[in-house]
Amino acid sequence: MRDILSITKALADPNRLRVLYALRNGELCVCQITELLGLAQSTVSKHMAILHQARLVENRKDGRWIYYRLPGNNASAEVQDAISWVCANLEKSPDIREDVERLNEILKLDPEKLCKKQSGS
Repeated sequence: MRDILSITKALADPNRLRVLYALRNGELCVCQITELLGLAQSTVSKHMAILHQARLVENRKDGRWIYYRLPGNNASAEVQDAISWVCANLEKSPDIREDVERLNEILKLDPEKLCKKQSGS
């Protein structure tokens, strides 16, 4: 029951749904997610912590950068079902279509420069 509550809590925010959909094609650096959502990095970090706690995302650290991805095949059935449901139901959303176009532009940018720009370095 605790896992289901954690998953439903994580899915109860539109920005977290947007992140899950954005991650469907592979991992993203937190700076890319921040750029996509247009939120403060601290807010994005809170959203990502909730998704991570629900096991809806995995992360890895590479130097100063943190990358997020959807969990692999070893994820629980509940997690896999939740992610599939989110992606299938958001697929035709006009907001998500805008995110896809925006993400395509973000992915053309050098992640290191993007992270430095966001941190003010």
